[in-house]
Amino acid sequence: MTQLSVNLNKIALLRNSRGRDFPNVVTFAQKFIALGVHGITIHPRPDARHATARDAHDLKAALAAHPDVELNIEGYPTDDFLALIEAVKPHQCTLVPDKPNQLTSDHGWDFTQHADFLETVLARIHAAGVRSSVFLDPDTDQVKRAANSSAQRIELYTEGYASAHGTESATTVLVKYREAADLARRLGLGVNAGHDLDLHNLPDFLSIPGILEVSIGHVLTVECIEQGMDAVIKQYLSMCATNPLA
Repeated sequence: MTQLSVNLNKIALLRNSRGRDFPNVVTFAQKFIALGVHGITIHPRPDARHATARDAHDLKAALAAHPDVELNIEGYPTDDFLALIEAVKPHQCTLVPDKPNQLTSDHGWDFTQHADFLETVLARIHAAGVRSSVFLDPDTDQVKRAANSSAQRIELYTEGYASAHGTESATTVLVKYREAADLARRLGLGVNAGHDLDLHNLPDFLSIPGILEVSIGHVLTVECIEQGMDAVIKQYLSMCATNPLA
């Protein structure tokens, strides 16, 4: 089944807005873990607007008591970010092509321009014993190029799918994601997905076989405010359990 990784950036953003350690990121990670999630994700940015390097270290220490729960750290591979990955050694590092002041992720890597750079970065991540994933648009050419790199997984950037969901183009867009995911799997890449997935659009997306992990944070946080953590996580886990692996 698909693994659910909860992104805690919005919890960290709330904490940072008040200048003290409340809400505590580790405490919320433990709450989500108690409800059965499979992973915790953070995306520490250079301006530390939400998750921080300290959070990365604290979460890795806390997750030592939960060997079945993975820590995924996302980010643009600056030297500082890569040094953090080498120090913390999360289970997975997801490389995202964000500019330093970018509001949120909005596109995948272009391997036609960045293949050599990414290969150097991937080698450094793998040397630290960390599984790699690269943020990618649902573009079969980019999937082929990613498969020719040393990347172990891709994370399909799903904003395009989420925006189309419920519209006349929904079926066509979902086919594009299915083709990209199917090709990635045939070429030996693991497939993750994330960005703007929610309780309404996730079931249709998980009709695509073999999605190993979905990372969900922004909308999930809002849904938890509206419905309660327990109810929301139960729904997500039920959806994830239906995903066919083949």
